[in-house]
Amino acid sequence: MNSDNNSPAQPARVQLISRSTCGSCARVHQQILPIAHRFGTTVEVIELDRGGVTKEKEELAQEFGDRVPVVLVDDEEVACWEIDDDELIAALEQG
Repeated sequence: MNSDNNSPAQPARVQLISRSTCGSCARVHQQILPIAHRFGTTVEVIELDRGGVTKEKEELAQEFGDRVPVVLVDDEEVACWEIDDDELIAALEQG
């Protein structure tokens, strides 16, 4: 028997790609935070224009540009600009 089958599932990784000047980003963050907590995870906010340049930020900025906020679950885009609670819940249930 494989011991991995009995291991508890890891919580999904939720990321919010944001910019400091994005008003919608703060609203989406507040919207998704309680849903993420309900699923035992947190929301990692990545502000593309703050905190210095990293390879990850460069890659995300190249991929998403000014198209923020973007919500990722386990590195898969779930929503851009607006998020529907049910879509996030469905993505977290799959994770």
